[in-house]
Amino acid sequence: MKITAVRFLRVTGSWDYDGPLGEERLVRPVDIYPEFRDEGPGWFGPDAESPYPLSALFLLIDTDEGVTGMYGPTQDDVARIVQRQLARIVVGENPHAVERIWDKMYRHAIHGRKGPTMMAISHVDLALWDLKGKLLGAPTYELLGGPSRENIRTYASMLGYSIEPKLVTERLKEIVAQGYSATKWFFRNGPSDGEEGVRKNVELVRTVREAVGPDIETIFDAWNSWDVPYTLRMAELMREYRPWWIEEPVMPDMIPQYAEIRRSVSGVSISGGEHEYTRWGIKALLDAEAVDILQPDPTWAGGLTELTKIAALASSYGIPVIPHHGGIASTQFIASQTLTTCPMQEWLIQYGERFQVFLTHKIEPRDGYIDVPTGPGLCMELDDDAIETREEVTF
Repeated sequence: MKITAVRFLRVTGSWDYDGPLGEERLVRPVDIYPEFRDEGPGWFGPDAESPYPLSALFLLIDTDEGVTGMYGPTQDDVARIVQRQLARIVVGENPHAVERIWDKMYRHAIHGRKGPTMMAISHVDLALWDLKGKLLGAPTYELLGGPSRENIRTYASMLGYSIEPKLVTERLKEIVAQGYSATKWFFRNGPSDGEEGVRKNVELVRTVREAVGPDIETIFDAWNSWDVPYTLRMAELMREYRPWWIEEPVMPDMIPQYAEIRRSVSGVSISGGEHEYTRWGIKALLDAEAVDILQPDPTWAGGLTELTKIAALASSYGIPVIPHHGGIASTQFIASQTLTTCPMQEWLIQYGERFQVFLTHKIEPRDGYIDVPTGPGLCMELDDDAIETREEVTF
């Protein structure tokens, strides 16, 4: 059996979404420059309304057995790397040999150990695991050692929602009513925003705690945009509101600073690793004792082949892995791991729905949990009824 082709399919349609789209963005490292500080969300465009027009790109890997593996949506820059650099390595290979193919791609991409090239490797790897599951008639998580559970505890990640206190309170009433036991919100202010920014950050933390009560866990993301003194000050001001963790307080490469923050902060966990890649990048965080929680994304950090290695590594340090979003790839990964290694899944309310508009089998959290899918592979199939146009594309 051989892989015969690596292709890309672009589909279009629309998204009927009941709710606001991209009301607010998160703080960003580039916000230290005034010309960036007042930019809007940008993800959906101004005055986004439902139904929202969508276009999505899917990676397809064909075999001479007539079975095709799929992953998506992917991005044009990632697809270009796949088609121009990786496809020739993959075509002709045995589709079951995922370790061999991963190693060949990694060794070939010596200048692409992080960033878009590793994302491209990740997406090929995910399509291969989808293909392998379809060939063997089993969910991918079973091939990786699962299932470890029938459903996965999920936290509601509120990227894109307003942080205006009244709206935060209204949205959180809905989230609690839907059964979520934890929620994450995104800071809009950093050191360059002065005392007013500090006040607004604390106001968000206080508003979330007051809205959800004492029993819901709260999480806050600084998205690489703070520094050590600012993080230590914010952690002290946040302490009375009992947040579970502060996420990515400083830039990803500032591992000693992560470790300093973790040593200095008590009562609040420090998480990171969303913008790290492969087992080697994660090992640097672990060796430095830099984080309490790891958050690699299976669609960025090397695919499921690499995430299983990261999980084994993290478990030897006693550090849990709660992946950055990752959608269905995270569901498959978590379902293959123990509860102590992977206790829960992030669910981006707006973006999770957007990324699966064109899929037949959708993740739909119920009572704060995601049911583990039972279909073969990643359980990823295109929904013909949702597609208005389709076109095979090359880069």
